[in-house]
Amino acid sequence: MRIRLATRAELPALQDIERAAGAPFRDLGMPEIADDEPPALDTLERYRRAGRCWVAVDERDLPAAYLLAEPVDGALHIEQVSVHPRAARRGVGRALLAHAAGRAREEGLTALTLTTFTDVPWNAPYYARLGFRPLPEADLTPGLRAIRATEAAHGLDRWPRVCMRAPL
Repeated sequence: MRIRLATRAELPALQDIERAAGAPFRDLGMPEIADDEPPALDTLERYRRAGRCWVAVDERDLPAAYLLAEPVDGALHIEQVSVHPRAARRGVGRALLAHAAGRAREEGLTALTLTTFTDVPWNAPYYARLGFRPLPEADLTPGLRAIRATEAAHGLDRWPRVCMRAPL
């Protein structure tokens, strides 16, 4: 898979990837997550215009996964990583995260951060294998606290969540 910036025309495909990637949450008793709407096109466009919406494309140059990120308090915060199930377990998510880490280093950022579900195998346990470590509540930056508050308002705290950090 090759990683590049998303094009505007690909944004609806990213929504389809998000829907497909969310479906396995249903099997974990998290139907609200499975049914959650993907980011709106204007939100995806905002990330794309900022140069922070990367896609992993297949041999036909079609997106199979994507990553959204933005700088938060000196780190690059991974807002979303979604891999279509047809591309899962092939290192695509890992490659997207490595690409984001490279871009963050180029920009002088010191870490990658993200928030995720603690008990979902392809969430916190996966990120821990990639070098992310849980951040204690006391160590959250103001920006990360704001992100967590938004997530809680969206109802994501019905399931255990954690903020994680990987130094660069």
